[in-house]
Amino acid sequence: MATKIPVTVITGFLGSGKTSLIRHLLQNNQGRRIAVLVNEFGELGIDGELLKSCQVCPEDGEGDSNIFELTNGCLCCTVQEEFYPMMQELIKRRDSIDCILIETSGLALPKPLIKAFRWQEIRNAATVDAVITVVDCAAVAAGTFASNPEAIAAQRQADDNLEHETPLQELFEDQLACADLVVLNKIDLVDAETKARVEELIKQELPRVVKIVESNGSQLDASILLGFQAAVEDNLDSRPSHHDSEEDHNHDEEIISTNLILDRTFDPEKLQQQLEKLAQEQEIYRIKGFVAVPNKSMRLVMQGVGTRFDKFYDRPWKPKEARQTRLVFIGRDLKSSEIESQLVTL
Repeated sequence: MATKIPVTVITGFLGSGKTSLIRHLLQNNQGRRIAVLVNEFGELGIDGELLKSCQVCPEDGEGDSNIFELTNGCLCCTVQEEFYPMMQELIKRRDSIDCILIETSGLALPKPLIKAFRWQEIRNAATVDAVITVVDCAAVAAGTFASNPEAIAAQRQADDNLEHETPLQELFEDQLACADLVVLNKIDLVDAETKARVEELIKQELPRVVKIVESNGSQLDASILLGFQAAVEDNLDSRPSHHDSEEDHNHDEEIISTNLILDRTFDPEKLQQQLEKLAQEQEIYRIKGFVAVPNKSMRLVMQGVGTRFDKFYDRPWKPKEARQTRLVFIGRDLKSSEIESQLVTL
């Protein structure tokens, strides 16, 4: 029987740097033929487009493209609807694939996805090589993985009963508990003392010895990330989850995504200032998208976690492409009309 295709599952909280990690792997693939499954929380497919713009993969998403974008919600809740048929298509092409990367949604639990690799049709052809959890060091230090970090800290000190933790706190812990490798990303944004504190917090949540590697901008060599041969689907019992006793899990229904498409350009600095203001007024966890800039032939990528933003030009606008500004907002109980009204007046 042919060798199974190794699959690396890349998980982590919103804005941790998962997409950047995959982009770097694609751009530095060392001759590997890599297929990518992208799970996108939101309807605009921002992460999928960012991966396509890395100039390693076809941009049209058709024909022999190895990028498959999952768009109808959290991957662990939609595996039977989209994941299975896409894996079947990849398995048919196993002779032309060296490995598969799966980027989960920032709101996905990793174990339900990994259990799908026990399905006979997939088990015979693919295996989970490793789970890599990407952690935004600065965000964890600031407590932004939870809606109310002060309340979470107080509850944990008073009572370790897991039911007192918010879904985002549980998610963070479950992603760590399932990891074969933890990438502590964006360490350049914190001082040495803060970094040490975050590392200690992570170690407390790891149920076994797991290597923690540091990173700036998810720039890690493929030799560090691939080739674990962990066969994760066969040893899930060593990766305890808060949701192990549940048949299904429900994400926080108040956490939603809202999309904004505007047929206009924006001054990047003014737009960022307004987005920072919105992030302070509403409970917005993540902002990401593409911006049309006046007198610029390049498309601007803008991404924000809380009030921290970064931006870069990724590629020229295509000749027949609409120069729209398209943004995705992910957060709790978002007020879409207020978001739009504050941006259209710029």
